[in-house]
Amino acid sequence: MSGTGSIMEVGVPSARSRALAVLRVRSRALAVVLLPAALAVVLVAARMTGRLAGDPWPAVTFAVCVVAALVLLVGGIFAAVVLRARPAVTPTVPLSEASAPDLYRLVRDLADRMDVPAPSAIALTPDCDSWLEDRTHAAHRRAGSPAGELGGGISAGPESEPGAAPVLVIGSPFLWWMRVAELRAVLAPVVAGTGPSAHPDIADARGFIRGLDAAVDVGNGRGLSWIAGPARLLLRLCRVDAAEMERGVAAAASERAQSVDYGLRIVAQEQVGLAYAGWDRLLTRVALPAWRMGRWPARLDAGVVSALTELSRRDRLAEGFTSRLGERPACDLLEQPGVIDEAASLLAARLFHGGPAEAGPDWSPVDWAAYPEEVVDRKWRAEAARLHAALDALAVPAGPAAGPLGPTLERVLGYLADPGGEGAAGEALAGRLSGDLAREERSAGSGKARTSDAVPLVPLQAPRSGRDLLADHVTAMVCCAAVDSAGAAPGLDWLDGPILLLSSQRRSDLAPRVLSLVEDGDPEPLRDWLAEVGVRPEKPVRLV
Repeated sequence: MSGTGSIMEVGVPSARSRALAVLRVRSRALAVVLLPAALAVVLVAARMTGRLAGDPWPAVTFAVCVVAALVLLVGGIFAAVVLRARPAVTPTVPLSEASAPDLYRLVRDLADRMDVPAPSAIALTPDCDSWLEDRTHAAHRRAGSPAGELGGGISAGPESEPGAAPVLVIGSPFLWWMRVAELRAVLAPVVAGTGPSAHPDIADARGFIRGLDAAVDVGNGRGLSWIAGPARLLLRLCRVDAAEMERGVAAAASERAQSVDYGLRIVAQEQVGLAYAGWDRLLTRVALPAWRMGRWPARLDAGVVSALTELSRRDRLAEGFTSRLGERPACDLLEQPGVIDEAASLLAARLFHGGPAEAGPDWSPVDWAAYPEEVVDRKWRAEAARLHAALDALAVPAGPAAGPLGPTLERVLGYLADPGGEGAAGEALAGRLSGDLAREERSAGSGKARTSDAVPLVPLQAPRSGRDLLADHVTAMVCCAAVDSAGAAPGLDWLDGPILLLSSQRRSDLAPRVLSLVEDGDPEPLRDWLAEVGVRPEKPVRLV
């Protein structure tokens, strides 16, 4: 197939001209390295023919030869690092053709309709995005990992052979939320990018840029730290042309894809934005609490459908989207969607939380049906226990009004009550909680392997403030008291995460009353709420 002719259709500057500009930077760098050697050759030839006889030419020739040898040695080492350093590869869940024959058939049909090479393989990423990724570098073949191993994210298959087409990486939430026709419309401009990618100049320029990026990473380590400086300089010289080259490639791909489902693509782009919103809420509000408890939801992609359906129900702007659910979902293109969903969910926990690559006794999956009892209830009781441990550290007595000694809600209310409204007690308790939580996280992190992927690659949330932590812990204590003394139950909201259920109904009026106690030292709104729902604050609460 062709797939390279449309590059010039997008105007000037074209992607190819920008690629040639990148390659000219490489040629100039090579000329700089060879210049001392060329001068040395000229001086040696002149000495041998007698044109430069007498002093000081012998010393000058010797010095230039030494400099040329050193420059060639340094340049050779730098070139070897650029050529052999392993470019960064996105961790993905590889999809073999046997596990998704219909999806491969859909992608190949797209490529045939647009007259571009088909992607060499398909992989999934737990994110709302899709792109092409070149994995033909020799380092990938040397260090290829078995299919499905999340550490490397690739396998030494046909996609890593020289000259292979790029790998198509698809966001896993798209497969579960989008319909088949919508997925085809969204993937069309992405698949069209294989045409410009096949052009030799563009492929060569991209390989040079990836090599420089990898060389910077090598230079950040020990032993070859000097590599990073020249690599950053060359990247700086290529930055504008490389960016314009990619814009040209994207424009060419978009232009070629206009003939494929263009009208449907406009509608499908709305679903991309909706999927991103639902996926972000699901990760931050639902998955993150479970990850912090050492559990990982095993059906995140199925959960995003529930989250987006709930969002469509609540948001009047999203009305009508649920009618799409009667059409064939794109996950039907997979042979075993449950297995793929579990692998993508485990990878999401690794990318966004830094969790282990495999399930274990301290890192086990949890089903959505068991989430309220195994995550929400445990989370509340763990936070209540941490709150009372902080009170113990501050030497806060239970007091005569608290009844029996033990972890009671009354103890918390009495300590945080501040008639003056200054909140000094809350500040002290918030500081203690922040310190305790930081120590727990450091202790948990000390047992992990100190590797480059032992920490979250894409952390979901910024560190919480002391006030936020205190409000969360007081809310957890109230929820525990409601469960133990008022017949409440933990629940799961797809958009908001852990919730409190009273008589099977969600109570969403607790947060402002907790904030009145934490920020203003006023316990009365919370006491009124407790009396309304029948919670006895003097009764001890069961902790973890």
